[in-house]
Amino acid sequence: MKRVNTSPISGMQELLPEQQATFNQLRENIADVYRQHGFLNIETPIIDRCEILLAKAGGDTEKQIYKVVKTAEANEGADQALRFDHTVPLARYVVEHESDLKFPFKVSQIGRNFRGERAQKGRFREFYQCDVDVIGRGSLPLYYDVDVLMTALDALKKMDLETPVVARISNRKIVTGAIEALNLQDLAAEIYNIIDHSEKVPAEATVAALDEIGLSKENRNKILALMQLSGGVDEVVNGLKALGVVGETFDSGVEELAYVVSMLEKGGFAEMARADLRIVRGLDYYTGTVFEFCLPEHMEVGSIGGGGRYENLAEYFTDLRLPGVGASIGLSRLFYVLTENNLIKSQVEKAVDVAVVPITEAELPYAMEVAAKMRGEGKITTVIASDKKLGDKLKYAAAMAKHGVVLGETEVTSGKYEVRDFS
Repeated sequence: MKRVNTSPISGMQELLPEQQATFNQLRENIADVYRQHGFLNIETPIIDRCEILLAKAGGDTEKQIYKVVKTAEANEGADQALRFDHTVPLARYVVEHESDLKFPFKVSQIGRNFRGERAQKGRFREFYQCDVDVIGRGSLPLYYDVDVLMTALDALKKMDLETPVVARISNRKIVTGAIEALNLQDLAAEIYNIIDHSEKVPAEATVAALDEIGLSKENRNKILALMQLSGGVDEVVNGLKALGVVGETFDSGVEELAYVVSMLEKGGFAEMARADLRIVRGLDYYTGTVFEFCLPEHMEVGSIGGGGRYENLAEYFTDLRLPGVGASIGLSRLFYVLTENNLIKSQVEKAVDVAVVPITEAELPYAMEVAAKMRGEGKITTVIASDKKLGDKLKYAAAMAKHGVVLGETEVTSGKYEVRDFS
């Protein structure tokens, strides 16, 4: 009987060894693709100052962060917290090390982040994110929006999943430009929020929400028509032009969206990339390209990653202009969806290459020598020390290792042994 509750805290992911090995392999595969695309790896501290993490956070972020309190400060409030994403700490990192970096700075970060939001299926409070970002100094060519998207999609593509993955791509300037052209600036926040939640409610609820904030029938229908545009780049661009919206911001957004999606289509990702005007992204620091990665056959879980262009994220830390663009794969959520729906096979057959099995304790010193030799050859090796019968020891060894070596008095005396395949 358990003396205390030993289950993990709600929202924390805990895996069995075989699951963990598969998870680790997926993470390493993503890291390999990031390296192949020329991204340098860094790690930023898990704990940072609240004033850094909340410099440009919107919505309920402050309520969701885990604050860190030292005992002596318990009654004085906390000024440090666990990071909730990689992007804000990256902005601080770039400002701090700006003179030592080469720009455009292509960087990857893979690690845990923390958000104290309500735990749900596939949504965790402690989770792994695999990020790629490009930071420019002064300016950053639009090509890098394509670069981070292509890199993340390549990583997802090489997982060889048994379900399709799609990047839904939009541009914040399109909706912003439409709002400006229709003279609805005072309702911008409400319109963004309605678009962002439109897939979670019935269509009539979206119409009612737009009516409720006071849009005219004409303006409401234009926003609805814009939201419903989705598909290939030509189809969506033609649909945007048909709206009759005129304005510099709107036109710039359409041009940028057309460039990004068409470049991905030309780069071999036509089946994985589509324009979709319902994507606006909740965080308020995105300024141009925005996107989300999803599994169309499992939309109930939501996005498995996303990102976008942020022009002014570092403005709270420096007068330097450091525009950037980033993409993130939510590995914890992705792994949950794949395992729950049997969409991925174990990436690691067995974690151990060789199990060395001494028949009695007398052969244990020689078993240690053999194991050391095999580790020197790069094999993952373990020694099975047990007072059980040989058959039981071999059964245990076969469950964890691909190969086995049995050592008795003859092997010790001769210095010769046979490596056997457990299969």
